[in-house]
Amino acid sequence: MTTPDAVPLSGPRFQTEPATLYREMRRDHGAVVPVLLDGDVPAWLVLGYRELHQVTGDPALFSRDSGLWNQWDDIPADWPLLPMIGRGQPSILYTVGERHRQRAALIANALEAVDPFELRGHAERFADELIDALCAAGEADLVAQYAMLLPVRVLARLYGFPDEDGPGLVTALNDMIDGRERALAGQARLAASMGQLLADRKKEPAQDVVSRMLAGDSGFGDEEIAQDLMVMMAAGHQPTADWIGNSLRLMLTDDRFAASLFGGRNSVAEAMNEVLWEDTPTQNVAGRWAVRDTRLGGRRVKAGDLLLLGLQGANSDPRVRTDASALTGGNNAHFSFGHGEHRCPFPAQEIAEVIARTGIEVVLDRLPDIDLAVPAGSLARRPSPWLRGLTRLPVRFTPVPAR
Repeated sequence: MTTPDAVPLSGPRFQTEPATLYREMRRDHGAVVPVLLDGDVPAWLVLGYRELHQVTGDPALFSRDSGLWNQWDDIPADWPLLPMIGRGQPSILYTVGERHRQRAALIANALEAVDPFELRGHAERFADELIDALCAAGEADLVAQYAMLLPVRVLARLYGFPDEDGPGLVTALNDMIDGRERALAGQARLAASMGQLLADRKKEPAQDVVSRMLAGDSGFGDEEIAQDLMVMMAAGHQPTADWIGNSLRLMLTDDRFAASLFGGRNSVAEAMNEVLWEDTPTQNVAGRWAVRDTRLGGRRVKAGDLLLLGLQGANSDPRVRTDASALTGGNNAHFSFGHGEHRCPFPAQEIAEVIARTGIEVVLDRLPDIDLAVPAGSLARRPSPWLRGLTRLPVRFTPVPAR
């Protein structure tokens, strides 16, 4: 399926100007773009809103079963994207049909039982602890010192991890998700931590997500449950951290949200929703595999071809965004949580939103005169085509004592 005009899915433009890059891809290639992954591995990037809706809504034609991939013979054992496109991984990501629906229900039920008041309490406590560690300095990096530390600490508490395991889980998750040279080591470390927690909870159940996943006779083995817990933690941590960071960047650089920085809160939800449309943390996702030869967006897609879900590209598709205006209202028809039977479970979305909104509000409450410490144009993103987040968010504020 390799084409001579395939676009490398790498490079600084995903970091510096993704919106322009997606427009150029759409102009030159249409709604379905031939791309090359690390090692010149071919795939299709689906940028069209309607085409992405079709791919995610038709699991019979576009399967989540990675075993269908027609490139496996050319994939080396140390390929850095293996944690994202794994073969034979017993997780919900690559399970299809009735088995997938059963696993999705098990996860949703375990998350749905999380008490919303308890969740917000955990988020506020960890957020306050992180602010306490930096508030006396008068300056901070709200990515490294705050956003990158908060979601995983809350999720670890919901799972049942000891609080002191949080920093190590952050490192492992970030290494795995970035898909670079430390990806496989990060995956192994996370797997070991999750396996130990499962063993502990089988011996001594508690009121936490892991214990609920293990309770009863679900028909799923320990390895399957461990894989699903890893998926949920990875999907819940980094995108939520980037949601916090990207929303704070918007509120600190756009005059429309200035009122929120001085005691108002009505704009926080609007800023968060706009980020999901315009600057979504999860830019591209792998993926779906064609079950048979078909056509999509004018392209001939062969059986076993990999289709990457271009969530940000679809969100900005001019066919559905005809006036190109920012969406800050209640319109949530974006693809930022996916679509179809493999979309992010609704309870997980609610948990992510509570963590992100609480994290933003605690910053605004505790540091009311916060301002950027560098020119807005100097803020840089991580060099990843998959997740979009800031490398740092330097701010200054009047020093205040810890609580």
